[in-house]
Amino acid sequence: CTAGPQFASGGFISDSKLPFVINGSQQQWLIRNSEIGGWSNAVWNQVFAGVVGAPSDATFPNPPYTTFETTPLSRERPYLFLDSRGAYHVRVPSAQRNTSGITWDEGMTAGRTIPLRDFFVAKPSDSVHTINSQLARGRNLLLTPGVYDVGKSISVRRANTIVLGLGHATLTAVNGAVPLKVKDVPGVIVAGVTIDAGTVESPTLLQIGKRAKKSSKSDPSNPTTLSDVYFRVGGPHVGKADVALEVNSDHVLIDHTWVWRADHGVEGFTDTERWNTNTGRNGVIVNGDDVTATGLFVEHFQQYNTVWNGERGATILYQNELPYDPPTQADWMHDGVEGWAGYKVGDGVKTHALYGGGVYVFNRNNPSIHTENGFEVPQAPGVKLHHVMTVNLGAGTIDHVVNGVGGPADTSRIGAPVYVIDYPS
Repeated sequence: CTAGPQFASGGFISDSKLPFVINGSQQQWLIRNSEIGGWSNAVWNQVFAGVVGAPSDATFPNPPYTTFETTPLSRERPYLFLDSRGAYHVRVPSAQRNTSGITWDEGMTAGRTIPLRDFFVAKPSDSVHTINSQLARGRNLLLTPGVYDVGKSISVRRANTIVLGLGHATLTAVNGAVPLKVKDVPGVIVAGVTIDAGTVESPTLLQIGKRAKKSSKSDPSNPTTLSDVYFRVGGPHVGKADVALEVNSDHVLIDHTWVWRADHGVEGFTDTERWNTNTGRNGVIVNGDDVTATGLFVEHFQQYNTVWNGERGATILYQNELPYDPPTQADWMHDGVEGWAGYKVGDGVKTHALYGGGVYVFNRNNPSIHTENGFEVPQAPGVKLHHVMTVNLGAGTIDHVVNGVGGPADTSRIGAPVYVIDYPS
C-alpha cells in the first residue's frame, strides 16, 4: 500500500471503533456493527450495516455505498481470554437483532462465558474418534493451529456446542469424507476454521442439518452461526468437492465466509488441466428457511456459485468471481443457456433479499466465453435485489446483470461496473 491505494479484492470489519478510515481500493467491503470517524474511497460495492458514522447511500452508485441504520441479525465471534486470575475462558456473544455500534462500549460483550475446562483442546495429532468422543461427552472443541486430516466426519450433535479454531486451524478431507457435520440443533457456533477439500471428491465440506429433511429444532433467537469460516477446493494441493457449504437447517447466520475453488495458482497446472482437476460444482447451497448471510464471498465454482432455495433468506454483501478457467463455451453451458449465474435464487422461492452484490468475470482461459446473467432470480413480488452489479476484469463477457436486465460487462469497459439499483425496478 505504500504507493497506494493498491488493488485489493475487499474484506470485512465488525465490532470495531475506528478513526477516519483510508480504505485503499477495496473492490467490495462489508463493515458492520462498528463506529467510524469517516470513510474514504469506494470502488464497486461498500456496505455499511449498523455502523455509527457511516456515509449516506443517497447518491448510489456515486459513490457505490449501501447503508443500513441497523444490522438485522448479527453475532460476534467467540474469543479466548484470560480472567484476572490468569485462567482461560471463552466468551460466546449472544445473537442480536436490529443493532448498531460496538458491543463492548458498556463492558463485556453480552453473552456467556465458558471455562476452558469445558473444551477439548485438540491437536492435529488427535484422531477424529477422539474428537467425536469428547464432543459426545458434552465438551466444546478448541482446535489449536495446524492441519487436521479428517477421514470421518467430525460430528456436532449437541445444541450450543462451540467449535473454535485458533490460527485458522484447517480440516482437510481424506478419502472423500465430509470434514464437519452439524446436526439440526440450535445455537452451534463454528468460528475461525478453514475446511479443505482432499484429492478424492467429497459430497460436501460442511453440512448443517440433513439434506431433504425439514428443520424442526431451530431457534430464531439462537441461530447456528458460522463466523470466519473459509473453504478451499484446491490451492495447497489438488481438491475435489461437489458442494463446499450446504445449509439445510432453518435460522442459520453465516457471518463472513470465503468459499473458494482454486482456478488459478502455482501448482504447475495449465488452466484446462486445473478445470478438470480442482473440481467443485457449487460453493454454497442454502435449503433452510430464514437463513441470513452477512459478508458472503464465493468464488470460481464450476456451476452456480451460490444456490438459495430456502424462503426468507437475506444476504448483505455478496462477492463473486466466476471461474477463470472454463476451456470452451460448451464447458460453460446448461440447458441451452450460456454460463451459470454467480448467484441463483431457486425458481420456487417467494421471498428473498440481496443487498450489495457483485459478480466479476475474467475468462482468462478463453476470453470469448459469455455468461448470460450475473444474477438469476424468480420473478416474484417478494424477491428483491438492491444495489447489484457486474464487472469485467479483462476477459470474457457477462451479458446482463440480472434476468436480462442491465447491459454487458465486456472488455469495452474493463473495471467499470454495470449497476442495477433495484430489481425489480
